[in-house]
Amino acid sequence: MDVPPSAGVTKKKQVDLPIITSQGPRHLISGQEFLMPKNSKVTQREHSNEHVTESVADLLAHEEPLDYKSSVMNMGGAGGGPAQKGKGPDETLDNGDGRPAWNSKLQYILAQVGFSVGLGNVWRFPYLCQKNGGGAYLVPYFILLLIIGIPLFFLELAVGQKIRRGSIGVWNYVCPRLGGIGVSSLMVCGFVGLYYNVIIGWSIFYFFQSFQYPLPWSECPIRRNGTQAIVEPECDKSSATTYFWYRETLNITSTIAESGGLNLRMTLSLLAAWLIVCMAVIKGIQSSGKVMYFSSLFPYVVLFCFLVRGLLLKGAVDGIAHMFTPKLEKMLEPQVWREAATQVFFALGLGFGGVIAFSSYNKQDNNCHFDAALVSVINFITSVLATLVVFAVLGFKANIMNEKCVIENAERILGYLNSNELSHDLIPPHVNFSHLTTSDYAEMYGVIKTVREGSFAKLGLEPCLLEDELNKAVQGTGLAFIAFTEAMTHFPASPFWSVMFFFMLINLGLGSMIGTMEGITTPVVDTFKVRKEIFTVCCCIVAFVFGLLFVQRSGNYFVTMFDDYSAGLPLTIVVILENISVAWIYGTKRFMQDLEDMLGFRPYRFYFYMWKYVSPLCLIVLIAATIIEMAVSPPGYNAWVQDLATERFQSYPPWALAMCFALIIVAMLPLPIIFIARQFNLISDGSNKLSVSYKKGCMMKDISNLEEQDETRFILGKTPGETPSPMPAHRSYLGPGSTSPLEMTNTTPNSRYGTGYLMATTPESEL
Repeated sequence: MDVPPSAGVTKKKQVDLPIITSQGPRHLISGQEFLMPKNSKVTQREHSNEHVTESVADLLAHEEPLDYKSSVMNMGGAGGGPAQKGKGPDETLDNGDGRPAWNSKLQYILAQVGFSVGLGNVWRFPYLCQKNGGGAYLVPYFILLLIIGIPLFFLELAVGQKIRRGSIGVWNYVCPRLGGIGVSSLMVCGFVGLYYNVIIGWSIFYFFQSFQYPLPWSECPIRRNGTQAIVEPECDKSSATTYFWYRETLNITSTIAESGGLNLRMTLSLLAAWLIVCMAVIKGIQSSGKVMYFSSLFPYVVLFCFLVRGLLLKGAVDGIAHMFTPKLEKMLEPQVWREAATQVFFALGLGFGGVIAFSSYNKQDNNCHFDAALVSVINFITSVLATLVVFAVLGFKANIMNEKCVIENAERILGYLNSNELSHDLIPPHVNFSHLTTSDYAEMYGVIKTVREGSFAKLGLEPCLLEDELNKAVQGTGLAFIAFTEAMTHFPASPFWSVMFFFMLINLGLGSMIGTMEGITTPVVDTFKVRKEIFTVCCCIVAFVFGLLFVQRSGNYFVTMFDDYSAGLPLTIVVILENISVAWIYGTKRFMQDLEDMLGFRPYRFYFYMWKYVSPLCLIVLIAATIIEMAVSPPGYNAWVQDLATERFQSYPPWALAMCFALIIVAMLPLPIIFIARQFNLISDGSNKLSVSYKKGCMMKDISNLEEQDETRFILGKTPGETPSPMPAHRSYLGPGSTSPLEMTNTTPNSRYGTGYLMATTPESEL
């Protein structure tokens, strides 16, 4: 009801808040009985007929000290208050403030592991290891994991857990002028999610194709022309697995300019992928948390099974030995360190917002330092495990291909002997063509090459070296859908292993997609207060529609484009701005103090120097190297030429080149726009908007457009679970060990927090 203003009373929004004190009349709200201060305006209203209007700050000014743990208004739920009672084992908890919370620490760790351990661990890390010096590559990778990966991962976990917001809310709160960090992060998540789910769709297609024997990619198809039966020429020129990938699966065009129309089977696979993702994330961590128990653990079961099976295969030891043989000279090449830094960066999911979103559902006293180290180490071990599996299987494949090469070239030599092109005297006496070994062939090849040096090239003989087969570097879809798939066709019970492998890829992709979707939905739901289920369904529908771009016959070329341009440079810039906003704008000492208050111990000084100096410097070098790489390397893609049955590099046409740079610009555009808008006060910084509501006896504040003189009366405590921190950037900071003007207000000797009022860290409390 509207109340006419009284004379001499300022017009303010009426707020009726329950305050627990040791004196004053009782006041009943939502079934809770509270005592009110005698000198508060609420009490005055009890004893007077005159209407009294008051602000939240007026109430706070009269508030007395409050015992946090014994109070039913415990915001963090630490006191075992009513907020967490009555929860079943399968029901998502809340932290006493209405925000969902993880059912267990294990569920949270599995979610972070599932997000960080993805397809890149299986098909990108082994390739980089093979390309950049084998075991020597592990040295720069591990060093960069320590100085970039773990510190920045810890930083994201800490700000998400303390502020309890998605990426938009967190960076609005830490530094409003750099609030565009969260929006850019969300944009990158959107771009990556569009094409990443296409890969899950491909895996789904291969998964269902694996339920047949023999596997459909084990042999080339036969084309019948009347009474004649000939092998499909495109398959004969390449291989059965290559043909199945490019022709049967993608039905790919020869250039990006040729759309070719929609591929119906891939469209249905993409639809299935989005249905799975939507069902997994529709209820937030309540649904995705349960999915993570399986999707995060199952890939490890498959990897261990493949490792055991791979070690029993002929040639597996050759592949593993090739992997671990260090080429130390490679460590001196800058390119190796750049690629190692990039892999560390993307392996942990830094900058995507998923890490912040997941950690925002934690209790504030959770040891996120331990979580950062644990997840990073698990990620590294998983990469090494996947590399062992890949090289064991590729070693087996290399031996098969090498034996095939020896047989084909031995038949060619026999033909030359029968036609007297070569003399029988060139063949060592102990060589038996019916049981020819690779060493026998190598000896025979060396003799012929020496004797027929002038005309040797005309013979067309190949050296058939195992090392050459092992050095054939493959990555990405080439590894998963061609090389590894071809190796599995030689396994006993190959359909079983194929089903397991592609089911593993589906789960790896699903874990990463859940984190990516959380990086989109959590900040939007926190900021705009939309219903999560409806927004999630809308996101999936829109993403499927835009994803049709990738299931055209030319769709694979767009997947390559988005993979190369939508995430790399924008995400690196997002992370360095995150680092700068915390370490240089908010203040590293201040952040370290917040961590000490939250965790109960002070993190190592190592992190201070990493955040302040080393990580920003490394990221600047990485950005510069990325820009130079983009400038030096001509933008293009590998197109499949059907007539030649091989890939050929082609440059992007002008419209596609414009699209590449548009992806980068659109992803980074929110950064300058929001900075300028807030610099000139065109939009609110959102740092002083709170809300007040009640749920299960716990108070959640929502104070909108609080006047500055009222805002200064808020006393922020320093106990974990008590208040959101970092504080808004516009508040002054005097450094650790000093007393801020706010802390000197309303403090009493017997008050643990300086005031009995607690700022709840709720979805409404920071924006």
